[in-house]
Amino acid sequence: MKKSTATLALTALAFAASSAFAAEPVIGLITKTDSNPFFVKMKEGAEAEGKKLGAKVISGSGKTDGDNAGQITAMENMIAAGAKTILITPSDAKAIIPAIKKAQQNGVMVIALDSPTDPVSAVDGLFATDNYKAGVLIGQYAKAALGGKKPVIATLDLLPGHPVGAQRHNGFLQGFGLQSLDAKSNDLAKPAEVVCMADSFGDAAKGQTGMENCLQKNPAINLVYTINEPAAAGAYKALKTAGKEKDVVIVSVDGGCAGVKDVGAGVISATSQQYPLKMAAMGVAAGVEYAKTGKKVSGYTDTGVTLIAAKAQPGVDSKDVKTGMDLCWGKK
Repeated sequence: MKKSTATLALTALAFAASSAFAAEPVIGLITKTDSNPFFVKMKEGAEAEGKKLGAKVISGSGKTDGDNAGQITAMENMIAAGAKTILITPSDAKAIIPAIKKAQQNGVMVIALDSPTDPVSAVDGLFATDNYKAGVLIGQYAKAALGGKKPVIATLDLLPGHPVGAQRHNGFLQGFGLQSLDAKSNDLAKPAEVVCMADSFGDAAKGQTGMENCLQKNPAINLVYTINEPAAAGAYKALKTAGKEKDVVIVSVDGGCAGVKDVGAGVISATSQQYPLKMAAMGVAAGVEYAKTGKKVSGYTDTGVTLIAAKAQPGVDSKDVKTGMDLCWGKK
């Protein structure tokens, strides 16, 4: 029996739809956690760009910052799901490399966002803030803000050995004019002016605990560097409880919307703003291009950084809180 014209037409449409779906590029995004506002916004940016460019974005993460095993599992699941590009913010810059190599051997392009691998060349490309420069900017601001006072510093860092944590920490010390290490080092410099160091894992509660411990160690602390704004909020809470919040300068990195509001409220003196939406959009666009042409990205792309401060300091280039709110996370 011959199929009707209508049936043939429906079959053709179904085949076309199936082919179009099959051709839809699948791009994976793996973040350090799914709760940090920075990574929540990065996921939103990737999904929006995927929708715009006709790509399917699937996402996964570790349970906590430092959960390398969780990121490996997410990567394996994405390869099985047909992802030909994987974007990742690596929690462990070294331990993730065997999984990245395995993905690349399966024809997957791997791009690091925000956080480099160690070595950086382990991935096809890196879209990220210059984290050392971000640290330098807040270090310069902190020195000016102290107004000649002798610095007594606490640092609330990320976790041992992570490139982002090291670059921001060492950049901060370099910007302040203290003994430091260069941008290639994953060790944390500790000049005499740094009287306490604590790992916050970028978490508010851990930041608060770290600050409480540092105050017990040295109540004279007058400057606090924090890896990000959640850690800064935790530090401020500890300082306020101790009645010291007006005597301490807090500087940080990220420039998220909540963080910029904290700058305006006097919780944070200044923050270096980075742009996760831009990182995510660039990564998805590169994945779509790879699916269409087979062309891979290469090397490092700087996605920019801007110092945001409520009170400008002489000789330090910064933007005000309104500008920071207009740009937070990289929104238009």
